[in-house]
Amino acid sequence: MQLNDPDLFRQAALINGDWISRDDMPVINPATAAPMGHMPDCTADETTAAIAAAEEAIVAWKAKTHLERADLLMAWYDLMLEHADDLAMILTCEQGKPLAEAKGEILYGASFVRWFAEEGRRINGHIIPSPVAGKKIFAMKEPVGVCAIITPWNFPNAMITRKVAPGLAAGCTMVIKPSDFTPYSALALGVLAERAGIPKGVLNILTGRPEVIGATLTASPMVRKLSFTGSTRVGALLAEQCAPTLKKMSLELGGNAPFIVFDDADLDAAVEGAMASKFRNGGQTCVCANRILVQSGIYDAFVAALAARVDALKVAAGTEEGAMIGPMINAAALDKINAHVADAMSKGATKATAERELAAGFADPVVLVGATIEMRLASEETFGPVAPIFKFETEEEALAIANGTPFGLAAYFYTTDMARAFRVGEALQAGLVGLNTGAVSHAEAPFGGVKSSGLGREGAQEGIEEYLETKALHFGGI
Repeated sequence: MQLNDPDLFRQAALINGDWISRDDMPVINPATAAPMGHMPDCTADETTAAIAAAEEAIVAWKAKTHLERADLLMAWYDLMLEHADDLAMILTCEQGKPLAEAKGEILYGASFVRWFAEEGRRINGHIIPSPVAGKKIFAMKEPVGVCAIITPWNFPNAMITRKVAPGLAAGCTMVIKPSDFTPYSALALGVLAERAGIPKGVLNILTGRPEVIGATLTASPMVRKLSFTGSTRVGALLAEQCAPTLKKMSLELGGNAPFIVFDDADLDAAVEGAMASKFRNGGQTCVCANRILVQSGIYDAFVAALAARVDALKVAAGTEEGAMIGPMINAAALDKINAHVADAMSKGATKATAERELAAGFADPVVLVGATIEMRLASEETFGPVAPIFKFETEEEALAIANGTPFGLAAYFYTTDMARAFRVGEALQAGLVGLNTGAVSHAEAPFGGVKSSGLGREGAQEGIEEYLETKALHFGGI
């Protein structure tokens, strides 16, 4: 791993401005299956120390003006852009995605820092007319307090900035627990935060296994909010653990996104959208198309066009020139992908794409035709480069399949019928709906799910509200 600034590669946790270095656990490069470094396995005592540091730091941090915090966030943003190539290289080596895609994540992640630096200056209260003469009621916004941030491995940069930037802008302090598969992207952000002038204790980063760290964070009464991105199972467990201390929570959980292509769709646009949605990050995204539903009149043409595009994908290590699909994160992920394909084929699905010879750790990007709701991939999130194609006849049938899941994060559909655009857009049970687009995430837009896909929203104005409490001040004798 060649970096222009080697100091960005830190093999140490960050607690109250101190870097704690121990070689407790290896971090594996998924392209080589070899360790790229080590990290500390932080203890309950170290987690408690990080919480205490954040609690102490919040006094001065929330006392800063909105402009002062915004200036510090913008300095952090500028450093992210300055070091984007190094941040992308670190991300690719620990997570696996192609380098160009990793660079895109760095810029996307930085966009949240810029957005919330700006949005933090627009945290406004309001005056409420009193029903009693001689009184005034003021509603004001205050930071919720110390926040625990638990992030996944699939977007190790952007999932941090999307949570941390609004919290910092609101006046909160942070204890971050990145995935133990991908800690180095978080730690590099910690280095840049220090350089930007963000005070010690405001941003703490704990590395290691999640069980001890998570249990300590959820049990602490000092932690007033938890934001988590990950599986529904773990999200429900965290909610249970947070219940005794009644923490505010944001949960961005699992998905099972439908991608519906109607007969009147623009075929080229639909194929392009399916490629972007399904195969971004090798299919390892919570909003990627998990079930592709195609109306019978366009089914054959869509399958042929999509299969041709998938066959052209280059599967290689993320640092290799022209790589489009990198390695899967680990053997367990690869086993699940292969099990889903085997189950589908045992129940009548066939491959529309050519077989490949691949090195260990890499998944075969595949288009499966003849998919049915009885297959595991219809009800479970595959999290890999597998595109099952379901055939449908009517709009009602498509909606029944699309909504026939406990999840409701993202949904996509393609049509040129404006009446259908409104009708289907409103009928889909999802927090994010893409009409004639495979991209549904921007700093300026609210992001989050319904049903078993979570609580709360990230991004947009809604994102900063998640880190604020409203206080009503009643003034008498006026």
